Amino acid sequence: MIGVYGGTFNPVHFGHLRTGLEVLELFELQQLRLIPCRLPAHREQPDVEPEQRLAMLQLASAATPGFYVDRRELDREGPSYMVDTLRSLRDEYPDHSLILFIGTDAFAGLSHWYQWQHLFDYAHIVVMTRPQHDLPVLTAYLQQRLCVDKRLLSQQLAGLLLFQTVTALDIAATAIRALITQGLSPQFLLPDAVIDYIRQHQLYLSPRQDSECKQSNF
Repeated sequence: MIGVYGGTFNPVHFGHLRTGLEVLELFELQQLRLIPCRLPAHREQPDVEPEQRLAMLQLASAATPGFYVDRRELDREGPSYMVDTLRSLRDEYPDHSLILFIGTDAFAGLSHWYQWQHLFDYAHIVVMTRPQHDLPVLTAYLQQRLCVDKRLLSQQLAGLLLFQTVTALDIAATAIRALITQGLSPQFLLPDAVIDYIRQHQLYLSPRQDSECKQSNF
C-alpha cells in the first residue's frame, strides 16, 4: 500500500513527521508520499516559495526510510487539487492500494474539495484523529464506505473510509512562523536541519527584519 500525505508544509514540523511515521508503520505502507502543494485551493498562498517548502521537507524526511517527497503538485499549473494528484498516482500504480491521510479539520471541510466524491475512485481515505476524539456524524454516502478494520484497505484498491487515532503533538506551522517573526526560537518544534535552512534563507522574518537584512537570532 502507498500512503499520500499532502499539505503546504510551511514549514514542515515534528507534528507532520510524527504523524507520518505512525501511519507508515501502523498501515505497513511501502512508502508514504509527502506532497507539498503548489497553490492551495482552500487557503491563502504561502509567502514562502514552493521550492523552498519542498527543500525543507526533503531535509526533514531524508533520514526516515519509507518517506518519499513527491513534487508532482509543484510541477502542475493551477490550483493543487487532490483529486488530480490521486488520479496521477493511480495511473502510476494501477495495482496498489492508495490511502489518502487527512486530519479532522480537513475532513470537516471535505465536501468543499474539488470533485471530492471522486477521491474514493482512486484511494481510500484515512482520517487521523486525536485520542478521545468523537467521530463526526457521517452522511449516508460516507457511512456506506466506513470500515473499522485497517486490514480491509489492502484487500481493495480504493473506496473505503477509516478513522485512525494518532499521537497529537500540539504544534502548528502558524505558531512556528509567528515565533520566528518575533525573533524567538522554534527549537524542538521542527528538525534542526529545517531551522538551519530557515536561518540561511531568512524565511518568515518580519518586514523590518527583512528590510534590514538581519539574521534571526533564534
